[in-house]
Amino acid sequence: MAQYSRITGTGSFLPPRRLSNADLAAELAAKGVETSDEWIVERTGIHARHFAAPDVSSSDLGVEAAKRAIDAAGLQPSDIDLIIVATSTPDMVFPSAACILQNKLGIAGCAAFDVQAVCSGFVYALTIADAMIKTGSASKALVIGAEVFSRILDFSDRTTCVLFGDGAGAVVLEASDTPGILASDLHADGRHVGILCVPGNVSGGKVVGDALLKMDGQAVFKLAVGVLESAARATLAKANMTDADIDWLIPHQANIRIMQSTAKKLKLPPEKLIVTVDQHGNTSAASIPLALDASVRSGKIKKGDTLMLEGVGGGFTWGAVLLNF
Repeated sequence: MAQYSRITGTGSFLPPRRLSNADLAAELAAKGVETSDEWIVERTGIHARHFAAPDVSSSDLGVEAAKRAIDAAGLQPSDIDLIIVATSTPDMVFPSAACILQNKLGIAGCAAFDVQAVCSGFVYALTIADAMIKTGSASKALVIGAEVFSRILDFSDRTTCVLFGDGAGAVVLEASDTPGILASDLHADGRHVGILCVPGNVSGGKVVGDALLKMDGQAVFKLAVGVLESAARATLAKANMTDADIDWLIPHQANIRIMQSTAKKLKLPPEKLIVTVDQHGNTSAASIPLALDASVRSGKIKKGDTLMLEGVGGGFTWGAVLLNF
């Protein structure tokens, strides 16, 4: 059994279609919905997002990110012995996006399953993979966040449809003798199911309920800032570390105000906050690995840096992971 697990490769993929706020505002105007670049930027910090083509699924985006992460780790797909996909927008009811993605990678036999914790999904999935490596159930895990949130947006609701985008991010997590993932902290509170949800399901071949995203933005904001700070502090305490030990904060990329508030509470200067929400929008479970890969490939994040990853999402779920990169 391995004493530790470490990230050895990162990858990401965005669908080619990029919509600036002006592009989206023009499309919405044609449907009688008014918004503007200024309105969106002021409230969210978002300038653009990517939307997948109608025939492109979460597993399609995920497999491209996965290939890049595997390549970055110097491995072959056949080396992978665990696949976990964090998604709220799987290809179908079942089988899992992980099993579909496994087939697209051309491999078979290893454990593969999805994790559904919405925007906290990648933090949950990474924590599970770390635990499985430490218990000897896997040695080379592929952890992916992949979403096509454009499929579940209500384009008549300007308070939600401007927030989200599609994309995928992935990491390879390997067994290691040197510390990688240092500590994690996961939580959920089902009392808040209603403030962020898609209240629909499939029954008798039809959608029952409402299959479009609903959100109480003020309630989400109020909860998010508090729980992100508490999760980060709990994770630091488990690792016997402090705010000052964090080189980079990579929060779920939902809203620049939430992200900046969290950094401030952790006494971190703005330059230690990784921000990609401006170009990606909120990509739910994909947002943290997307931001991580973008920062690694740009040279911002370097080997040996200490990273705090944290997410919060529908459920209500939240959590954090502290690691040495």
